[in-house]
Amino acid sequence: MRGAGFRPRFVISMVIAAMTDAPRTLLFVVTEDWYFWSHRLALARAARDAGSRVTVAARVQAHRPLIEAEGFRLVSLPWRRRGGSRWDELRTIWQLYRLMRRERPELVHLIALKSIVYGGLAARLAGLRARVSTVAGLGYVFTSKSVQARLLRPALRLALRIAMAGQGSLVTVQNPDDGRVLSRGIVRPERLVLIRGSGVDTEKFAPAPEPGGVPVVAMVCRLVRDKGAGTLVAAARQLKAEGVALRVRLAGALDPENRDAHTRDEIEGWVAAGLVEWSGPIDDVPSLWHTSHIAAYPSAYGEGIPKTLLEAASCGKPIVTTDMPGCRETVDDGESGFLVPPGDAAALADRLKRLVEDPALRRRMGTAARAKALAEFADRRIVAETLAAYRRALTGP
Repeated sequence: MRGAGFRPRFVISMVIAAMTDAPRTLLFVVTEDWYFWSHRLALARAARDAGSRVTVAARVQAHRPLIEAEGFRLVSLPWRRRGGSRWDELRTIWQLYRLMRRERPELVHLIALKSIVYGGLAARLAGLRARVSTVAGLGYVFTSKSVQARLLRPALRLALRIAMAGQGSLVTVQNPDDGRVLSRGIVRPERLVLIRGSGVDTEKFAPAPEPGGVPVVAMVCRLVRDKGAGTLVAAARQLKAEGVALRVRLAGALDPENRDAHTRDEIEGWVAAGLVEWSGPIDDVPSLWHTSHIAAYPSAYGEGIPKTLLEAASCGKPIVTTDMPGCRETVDDGESGFLVPPGDAAALADRLKRLVEDPALRRRMGTAARAKALAEFADRRIVAETLAAYRRALTGP
């Protein structure tokens, strides 16, 4: 482990059925309904099956029927991830406060920084003690070197310190680096718990025989610059100039609310130049990995643990990603894939070329990636560890 100052607590209970003291009422606060559905469904089902009445508060777009069909109550929030007017932001906090005062959930689970700040403030005002805050990456403000990020950082540190305070408050982080940052003046180290990611359904994301034809390098992500699509395109341009036969498949939605988003014209320009194929957002992610050979994710963002890499690994794909917090946790460098410096298109091209030209290496690394996903990131493990964190928040250390 790099650095010092944060010693993660590993909760090793693996039997969900033993969770006899689940919260009677559990409130999830997330930014988007699709994020809850893709990242926290297994956890919510386990809590429900252990006896919890589950409510989800999020911005509602397309997933209401699916969420409500699970027996969860869904409450619509008016917020935007990028933020609106000050009135809109205060109105969201007020709405969360009123919801919490009315429902009095026994435990509140706040996921990602905006939910933690707004929901944490509302929970403290409502007098709710038991809270679990999940930091799914520290994001732009903590990782960017821009002037704007540096100016925003002190205010965000203060807001997080206030929102996360309290005897019944636990904070889960997905990688040790984030834990060390938070332990420096934001959260007391003994209130931090390391739970590595949101898990992956290893039965749904199962390996399939490698397809024939020209090797396909795939990347699944939101199309924002720090995720590294531009670096992958630069690597693809270099490899094509060298005569390396490969296809690059990019899957993901445009994100117009993000100031760092790629534009449609930019992506369509890459397509027109023959550098990538772009499918937009996709529903059947396992099929994408089954028809691809290699997973690439050259992120320079403040990730927690990228779920896309867990899904690729579970499908038995070798991974090339960056030596960044969250990304590096998904790969044993040289065993299940490769780590490259962020923003280094030449290094990315070199590692991709090795995998494109060596089918035996792809198979060996893919097998190791699948084994790592099963051992470290399977849903059942992550769910059990999170339920144990719930129990600790409810009952104390």
